[in-house]
Amino acid sequence: MSDITLVMLCAGSSSRFGLKPKKQWLRTEHTPLWLFVTKRLSSYYSFANIIVVSAVEELNYMQNFEDSFLYVAGGKTRQHSMQNALKHVTTPYVMISDVARTCVPQTVIENLIAQKGNADCIVPYLNVSDTVVYETQTINRETVKLIQTPQLSLTSVLKDALNTPLEYTDDSSAIKALGGTVVYVQGSNESKKLTFETDLKEMRCLKPPALTHFTGTGFDIHPFEEGKPMVLGGVQIDVPYGFKAHSDGDVLIHSVIDALLGACGAGDIGEFFPDTNEAYKNIDSKKLLSTIVEFIAHVGYEIVNIDVTIIAQQPKINPYKQHIKASLASLLHIEKPFVNIKATTAEKLGFIGRKEGVAVQSIAALNYYNWKAL
Repeated sequence: MSDITLVMLCAGSSSRFGLKPKKQWLRTEHTPLWLFVTKRLSSYYSFANIIVVSAVEELNYMQNFEDSFLYVAGGKTRQHSMQNALKHVTTPYVMISDVARTCVPQTVIENLIAQKGNADCIVPYLNVSDTVVYETQTINRETVKLIQTPQLSLTSVLKDALNTPLEYTDDSSAIKALGGTVVYVQGSNESKKLTFETDLKEMRCLKPPALTHFTGTGFDIHPFEEGKPMVLGGVQIDVPYGFKAHSDGDVLIHSVIDALLGACGAGDIGEFFPDTNEAYKNIDSKKLLSTIVEFIAHVGYEIVNIDVTIIAQQPKINPYKQHIKASLASLLHIEKPFVNIKATTAEKLGFIGRKEGVAVQSIAALNYYNWKAL
């Protein structure tokens, strides 16, 4: 039985990356990068447990992809994320890696494990071939090491080392500051860290994203409420009644949100914005849609188009169609021609036909963000 837990840190914001998706959600074929890297490392060694650390807002979605991992919410910093993960580590040793180390070869993992027990922390490194100047002084490059991950540590020592308000950029720095021992093993140029968009060209282990379209449907329905402003698709409708709802009741935007979430397999609007939460009381639904659009971009998708059918006996929709299209195009960050609005009546049937409310059905199409085309 293995005595090592693998921890994959995937909770970063990718603030330096420069693309709309977070790096951990870029696809190699159909596989998000975080899953590709985790499975790659776990194929080299039979770890006792695998813990994946995710951004809080992506935690539920990430669990759709693999049932054998333990998923833990990350913190504001790398160190905080490590501490959150270590609360769930029960093995004597822990190997911690960053999802940005995309193409780590098997030899690095073997080198680390071969030194297990010889120090509190085993660290891969690269030598420096260029002349090194620190401030204004040239220093001996033979004494300089470029530190990589993953790193293999004694769990108890790493927990103690991280129990400090000081922030460390890697495991070994924290352990050395505590007085712990570190052994350095040869790393690999293949373990280059994916930090900037331009680094993608060097990630030879990655395949292009699959050229697949994904569709989702959404449906919402709301009764009228007298004396409340009506908003449809983010556009104010000039009638003396609105929609009865926890939020502003924008039935069209709610339908579009569900279509978008359906296309990327992320559940429904109620999972993101429950009507039991007072924070969403009378909220502007445009804010909800903007949150979902940002989420979809972050997890590696682009919106292709949407098609919306409004079923209403009243109010009249045609005078507002172009305004609604422009509003949705702006909110979705797509061109206006890729937003289609259809309107029909209920032929005086049912509660819609009795002019008691409105229903909207939406279809959305997404594809993976094609980073290979950059």
